[in-house]
Amino acid sequence: MQLKEILEAKGRSVLTIEPTASLADVVTRLCEHNCGALIVYQDEKITGIISERDILRAIAEVDNPLEEISVKTRMTRDVVTGSPQDNINDTMGVMTRNRIRHLPVLDEGKLAGLISIGDIVKAQHEKFERENHLLMAYIQS
Repeated sequence: MQLKEILEAKGRSVLTIEPTASLADVVTRLCEHNCGALIVYQDEKITGIISERDILRAIAEVDNPLEEISVKTRMTRDVVTGSPQDNINDTMGVMTRNRIRHLPVLDEGKLAGLISIGDIVKAQHEKFERENHLLMAYIQS
C-alpha cells in the first residue's frame, strides 16, 4: 500500500499556520480540528511543522505566555517528508526512526497531504481485517 491510497481515503486537506502566529493560535487550531500538528507554511513552502509535543516543550522551557511565543521560535525546521508513492511499511520505519507522528507528503515539491501515525495504523488494521475475512472465507469453503 502506498501513501497516496491513504490520502485518497482521508482527503488531502492540510491545516497550516504562518510562522508569525502565536502558540496560543496553534493550540486553538489543534483543538478546533482535533489534530496533533500543523504545517508551518509561508509563500507556498513548508517552513516547519508544529506539534503538540512542541507546545509542551515550550510550556516546560519558557516562562512567557503562549500568546507571546511565535510559531517560528518553537517549530521543527528540519521536516521529514514523504511522497505519495512511498510504501506504508517504509513510512512506518521512517516515522519510528525519526520519532515523529506526522509526515507531510510532497508531490513534485508541493504539499499533497499530511499522514499521521494514526492514519497508518488505521490503514494497516483495515488491511489485516480484509485479509482475515478472506482467509476465514477460504477456510470455511
